[in-house]
Formats: sequence, C-alpha cells, structure tokens
Amino acid sequence: MNRQLQALVAGALTNVRNPRLDNDVISAGMVEDLVVGDDGHVSFRFVLSRDDPSPLVREARRAVRSVEGVREVKIDVVEPSAPSPPPRATVGTAPAAGTVPPPQQPVEFPQLGAVIAVSSGKGGVGKSTVAANLAAALAHQGHAVGIMDADIYGPNVPRLFGVSEKPPVRDGRILPLEGYGVKLISLGFLVERDMPAIWRGPIVTKIIHQFLNDVDWGKLDYFIVDLPPGTGDAQLSLAQAVHMRGGIIVTTPQEMAAGDALRGAKMFERVGVPVMGVVENMSSFECPHCGERSEIFAGGGGQRLADELGVPLLGQIPLQAEMTLEADQGRLVVVNKPDSPAGKALAAIAREVKARAGGKSVSLPIITG
Repeated sequence: MNRQLQALVAGALTNVRNPRLDNDVISAGMVEDLVVGDDGHVSFRFVLSRDDPSPLVREARRAVRSVEGVREVKIDVVEPSAPSPPPRATVGTAPAAGTVPPPQQPVEFPQLGAVIAVSSGKGGVGKSTVAANLAAALAHQGHAVGIMDADIYGPNVPRLFGVSEKPPVRDGRILPLEGYGVKLISLGFLVERDMPAIWRGPIVTKIIHQFLNDVDWGKLDYFIVDLPPGTGDAQLSLAQAVHMRGGIIVTTPQEMAAGDALRGAKMFERVGVPVMGVVENMSSFECPHCGERSEIFAGGGGQRLADELGVPLLGQIPLQAEMTLEADQGRLVVVNKPDSPAGKALAAIAREVKARAGGKSVSLPIITG
C-alpha cells in the first residue's frame, strides 16, 4: 500500500462535502475500505443513503482522480447497513417489526415473453411516454406486446393510449384492453379518475400480483412494465414476482435528473435485474421550420449516466412541438408521426431494445473510473 498516496487521496476526499450533514465525506464516515495500491489503483466503498445527493459519487471520483499518481478509481456505492433487529424470545412467531423478509425467487412467466421494466429516479421525465411509445413501436414492428401500468400512484397508460373503459372479466380472468395493437392493463381502468391513490405496501404488492396472474395476457413477445418513479414497494414487488429480462432508465439531460436516475439503476442492481441502458428524453429541441437543434437544458446527462453505469445510451429523444398535447389526447408520436424527430428516435430505441432483449444480459458492473 502506498501510504503517502493514500494520505493524499484521503485529503482530497475531505474537500468533498455532504451538504445534508454539513461535513466532509471522510468525517461523515461515507468512505469505507479505502485501498490505494502502489500502481495508483484506488478503490473504496461509498455509503450513500437515500437522503444524500447522488452527485456526491461523481464529486468523490473527480477529487480522487485529481490526485497526482492516481491511475484508476473504483467505487462501490452501497446503502447504509440497517441495524440488526433484536432477537425474538419465542421460536416460530412472526418476525419483529422492521425486519426484512428473505427475498422471494422471481417466477418465470414464459407466456409474457421478454419482461422489460421502464423506470426513472424522479417524476416528470417522460417515463410513461417512453414506455407507451416503446410498446407501440414493438407492436408496429409485428410483435405481440402487452404493457402493465405498475405506476399505482399515477397511472398514465389509459390517457396515453386513449382508452378509458373498464376491462371485461371472463371466467374469472380480466381481459386486457387494447390500443395501437398493445394489450393494456392499468389501475386507471379500475378506479375512478379522481380517486386519490393512497396505497400501502401490501396493497401495491397485491395489485401487481393480480395484474400478473389474473389478467389473460395470452402469448406475448414483449411485456413492458411502466414502473412508478423512485425506488419503492412496486419495484421490489415486481422484482420478487417475475423474472425480468432487463430494466431501462429514463432521464432528462439535467444533472439533477441524471443523479436521481442513478438510484433507480442501483435499485435494479440490488434486486438482480440487469440494466439494458439509458434513454435521454427532452435531449434537445429541433426547429420544425429550419431543422436547427437547440439545447434547452444543460446537455449530456444521459450519456454521463450511461458511462457511469457502464451501460449503453439507447437513444436521445428530442423535444417536439405539440407532442405533449397529442399524448394527452391518446395519440402516440411513434405511430401518428413516425417521420418526426421524436418518432424516429423512439422507433430506433425500440429496435435497440429488441436487439438487446434477444441477447444475453449482463449484471450491472461496479462503477469504475
């Protein structure tokens, strides 16, 4: 171990401050198992809680890489270890409150085809729009496709596909509705539109299991799941209920959105779901009259996130005039305006996803730099 270089690295990390704790990451105990080799390779664990700003990981990497003599930085981002629950006095009773049940083995649903989850770290980045257009594009390419709206708290699939009636029930099974050749199920079909979505964890789990087991999906090639933003009960329930081929992370170019999306990617990693890649939405604006492209937001967030995760950037979707209005009216751009910049980008993303869904997926690697 190069002790002199280790001291310099530790000193550089003391310049990285966590604003939540008003302390540097070394003093706050966020850096564990710091190893600095004689060859300039640095590795450590970075303890990042849900309340900490995720850009701290990139700041720590930049600080270490700025030290003369450092050649490579490997960071393993981990969550704080939960305290062990007190032992129970009686054998065979229910587990104590706060204990984590053993993970369930996900079930294979071969009739669903390739199960692909679409996620985001925060709301408002166009996750549901991407999921809906991806499903419609795959159906337009001749595949049997279903989409499950697992965004229990904000179901948008009914509006995006322009479908609002209640699904029929036959022989005790729910028949999915259909739009643009895609089979659909959503809580939005089953409850009143103005009903507040106040669902506790067990109810969320029950709804997801019902959508998987009690809906007559038939034989599908692709099964797209529109997850709620963040990392909560719906994501965990889905990962434990069905074997997923992979997950797609949707972000916008801003650093804050990309930083939040990092948590969604790490969630997939922790539940054993490979990340297929990143989709950057609202990447730029292309003038419909002159064709000139303008960066509305600070660009590059999607590519930086993909690089940090070691996964591909599946595509960049530009802002497009009236796209939001058409989506609100149930007109998907990939079908209604396939030759538009956004329509072409979404169709290309669908082809990329199809190619990767057919190949062998690999687990998300440890972040390296």
